[in-house]
Amino acid sequence: MRRPALVAVLLVLLITGCTDADEEPEADPSAQESPSPSATPPTSSPPTEPTSTPPPPQQRVSPDDARIGIAVDAVEHLAGRIGPRPGTSPAYFQAADWVEGQLIDAGWDVRRQRFPTPAGFSWTAPVEAGPSVNLIASRGDVRPGKPWLLVGAHLDTVPKAPGAEDNASGIGVLLTLADALADRRSRLPVVLVAFGSEEPRGEADDDHHYGSRAFVDSLKPEQRRSLRGMVSMDRVGVGDVLPIKSVAEPSALRAELVRSAARADVETVLETGHESSDHESFVDEGMPGVRLGGTSYGGYHSESDVPSVINPAQLERTARTVLAWLR
Repeated sequence: MRRPALVAVLLVLLITGCTDADEEPEADPSAQESPSPSATPPTSSPPTEPTSTPPPPQQRVSPDDARIGIAVDAVEHLAGRIGPRPGTSPAYFQAADWVEGQLIDAGWDVRRQRFPTPAGFSWTAPVEAGPSVNLIASRGDVRPGKPWLLVGAHLDTVPKAPGAEDNASGIGVLLTLADALADRRSRLPVVLVAFGSEEPRGEADDDHHYGSRAFVDSLKPEQRRSLRGMVSMDRVGVGDVLPIKSVAEPSALRAELVRSAARADVETVLETGHESSDHESFVDEGMPGVRLGGTSYGGYHSESDVPSVINPAQLERTARTVLAWLR
């Protein structure tokens, strides 16, 4: 081969090799985004060899990730140590401080949403007006207009009730989920919410669910449209079968939860026409919502709602079902 031809071939090979080396790999759509406003933008000529070992890929959440001891400890702390905690009481804010600390320790970003709650009569005793708070936990991966999921549980109780089943059980499972998701990724971004002032303060339809209604009112139109499902965990520590309750039938979200429970080997019972939990606030505004829990028990809204009524196996069934749904 003549020398000019050889030079031309080498130049072509050199140009082709440089183009392939500089081309960026296609982004993984399932990978979580971790925005950092202060991060330095990448240079235009990254090194071809990594300077350090990349972190291992994040695993998907599994029902086996449920660490139910977290839920049992939460029930003991909230109902056994703090006790009754109506949504505007000092005990409620003590409980909120503790739950917020648990969520932060699990690696979540927590925002407090303050809202007013009126005075009223809650089951057996009067309750005072005042502010309450929702605890809204996220991991920075929720994007405006993009699909997301929400799991919630109310933190308050009626007066005089320690609230082990109603609803330290739901908060305990919420903390279990926070721990299970801390180093795992779900199919969609997840927001966890501990709602305040869920318990009724009167007989009318609007005399309850103050925290979840405040949360819904704060959602922008694109957030409402992109919410793919809200699950309210309310009284999930009693019984051997997990109730799945919806406001109306049919419910595509309820069907999803039924399939998820089956994958987690959890027996369920379906009930329709139930509006007595925070999922109703979402359903009333056209968003998908379902409640887990609600088995009848003797200590309901009374001094007898103590940690000993809780069946840890039922807490685990609930956690496994929700984790299967988030997967």
